[in-house]
Amino acid sequence: MTDAAQTWHPSPHDTSVRLPSGATDTHCHVFGPQAVFPYAESSSFKPADAPKEVLFALHDRMGIDRCVIVQSGCHGFDNRVVADAIAARPGRYLGIALAPPDISSDALKMLDAQGFRGLRFNYMSHLAPGADEAALRALAPRLADLGWHLQLHMEDSLIAPMSACLADLPVPVVIDHIGRIDASRGRDQPEFAALLGLLEHDHVWCKVSGAERASRQDPPYADAVPFAREIVETFPDRVLWGTDWPHPNYRAAPPDDGDLFDLLPQIAPKPALMQALLVDNPARLYGFKEAT
Repeated sequence: MTDAAQTWHPSPHDTSVRLPSGATDTHCHVFGPQAVFPYAESSSFKPADAPKEVLFALHDRMGIDRCVIVQSGCHGFDNRVVADAIAARPGRYLGIALAPPDISSDALKMLDAQGFRGLRFNYMSHLAPGADEAALRALAPRLADLGWHLQLHMEDSLIAPMSACLADLPVPVVIDHIGRIDASRGRDQPEFAALLGLLEHDHVWCKVSGAERASRQDPPYADAVPFAREIVETFPDRVLWGTDWPHPNYRAAPPDDGDLFDLLPQIAPKPALMQALLVDNPARLYGFKEAT
C-alpha cells in the first residue's frame, strides 16, 4: 500500500453546464484499490487509490453517460483494473490499454473483447518510454485491422520531430492533452504550430483535455482556453474531451472537476461544436452506439 496523497478533489462543485445526451469523458483513469489491483513494481508513480466507484459517482453527478478509461502507468501492462471498470458499466464504458508494441495478436483480441479500443504510448520524461518509430510503424496496421487507434501522450517539444512518422501511419492517431503545450508561451509558439500542422492530416485527432495542465494560472485556467477552442473550431470532427480524473502527477493540489466542466462552453462555444466534441466524435472513434 502507499501513503501517497489523494490525487482527486474530494468535493467538486456541481457544474452549471447542461451536457448533451450521450456526453462522453474520453480520458480518465482508475487506480486500484491496490489490495485487488496492485501497482507495477517498476512504476515510480504510486498514487493513493482512486477506484471506479468514485469515478462513477463523479460522472453521474456531472451528467456523463459514457466514458473511455485510459490505463495508467502505475498499473503497467496489467490492464485488469480498467477491464474491471468497463465490465461494471458494459456498453457505456470502454478502455485504452498499455502494452508493449510487440503484443501478440491473441492478446490484442482478448483486450478487444474486454472493451479496449486502442493502445497508448507515453513520451513524457516522468513516465516509461514509448515505442520507437520502427515499432509504431509495425504496430499501426495491426491496430487498424482491429478498428483500434494509437494514442500518444508526449512532451510538446516532440510534436515536430514525431510528426512525419505519425502523419504516415495507416491508423487513427490521438494526441493527448492539447499536445501538452505551455499556454504561457502564447499562441505563436512553435509547439502549437507543430500541433496544428499535424492535425491537418485527416487521421489525426486531438484531446482538448488538460486545460489545467496547459495553463500556468490558477482556476479557471483562462490562458489555456483559447488553444483548446481554436483546435475545436478548426478541426471540429476530430476533437475529444476528458476530465483526466483523478489528475495524476498534477502540478498542485487536485483541480476541482467542476471548474473543468465549467470550461466546456468556452472550449466549444456553439451547440453543434459541443455535440461533436462530447457525443458524435467519441461515438465515431470508439464505436459507441447512438446517444441514449
